[in-house]
Amino acid sequence: MRYIIIGAGAVGGAVGGRLAEAGHEVVLVARGAHLTALRAGGLRLVTPEGPRVHRLPAVAGPAELGELRPDDVLVLTVKTQDGEAALGDWGAAPVAGGGSAAERLPVVCAQNGVESGRLALRRFRRVYGVCVWLPATFVEPGTVAAAGTPLTGILHLGRYPDGTDDTLRRIAADLETAHFEAPVVPDVARWQYAKLLGNLANAIEAVSGVLTSEAGRELFTRVRAEGTAVLDAAGIAYAGEEEQAAARGDKITFKPFDGSPRRGGSSWQSLDRGTGTIEADYLNGEIALLGRLHGVPTPLNDLLQRLANTFARERRPAGSMPVTELVRRADEAVASVTEGGAPRPR
Repeated sequence: MRYIIIGAGAVGGAVGGRLAEAGHEVVLVARGAHLTALRAGGLRLVTPEGPRVHRLPAVAGPAELGELRPDDVLVLTVKTQDGEAALGDWGAAPVAGGGSAAERLPVVCAQNGVESGRLALRRFRRVYGVCVWLPATFVEPGTVAAAGTPLTGILHLGRYPDGTDDTLRRIAADLETAHFEAPVVPDVARWQYAKLLGNLANAIEAVSGVLTSEAGRELFTRVRAEGTAVLDAAGIAYAGEEEQAAARGDKITFKPFDGSPRRGGSSWQSLDRGTGTIEADYLNGEIALLGRLHGVPTPLNDLLQRLANTFARERRPAGSMPVTELVRRADEAVASVTEGGAPRPR
């Protein structure tokens, strides 16, 4: 199979680079300065074993490849807010022998949150979901760092909305030749919702920096509790913390290639790069949506969604709000809901 990595940033670059190292055929899809750098000098992938350069085909879109191959696998790794446009472009691409990619090819959604599978299923007949545990960073155009060791990442895979099949098992087998563990599960959404609860910290990191302070960690505990209350009210199953810890074990240890402390996650990186967008609508915003549907107040996630979007829109520096100020605003948000009463489901 040939893997077309749609969004060769931190996650996509790490997955694509590792697959290429293992001898699999890979095409990278990127844009702007990153695409220019990939074409000029290849993908520089930095891992705890050291840097390597992979000179792989790099394109801006499907037109540059002509007809896609029947054995192509589309791996969607753009941020969820960019997913609809990417799915539209690639879904319409023709496949050799007739039909379009949406009709004939599998699309693997390897993104944070839980919305991308639904977006893909509107167009594609064969959709697969991934729960992504992969510490990776977009360093600069052309360079991606993946700091996990001995495994680069753990990628739970399943059909969307549920089930497994032989295509999925072939994809998993390829990933497991490339420094990943890739469990095939019939209930991938349960793992994605568990990851969603952890990703509620992304907006805190983006606004106030990595969670190294007690105040920041305590705020995340409150934000996560709000999220679990919403999922429980909605009757949505999610893997528990003990089950997740058992799945990870000591398989991934963060080992930065330059000895520096850990930088922020994907939302922090979006602000740091000044992209103008952020994924908060599909993380904290998912909890806010479910809270409104099921009558559960979500003042903390509402606040974080608004602040993260404001920081992205105004291109404020990542981590520039003191955590004490963020906690103060969080306390005010909770107090205002307590005084005004809980929302009613519609």
